[in-house]
Amino acid sequence: MNSTAGVLSLFILVVLASGLMAALVAVLAGLLAWLDGVSLPEALRRAGTAFAATLTVLAALAALAAGMRH
Repeated sequence: MNSTAGVLSLFILVVLASGLMAALVAVLAGLLAWLDGVSLPEALRRAGTAFAATLTVLAALAALAAGMRH
């Protein structure tokens, strides 16, 4: 496997793992908000916020790790 294919494979793996982790955080945040008594639209808004925040942090960590690698 050449270097470009390895980097591309790693990138795809990071994107999939980040998306899965962000989705799990969003589901948990929305469920906990809904169980806390907020309305369903508010729980969905909180879930979306948690999803976006998690993706932002994971993307920043991936960029930092890629920068440290080179």
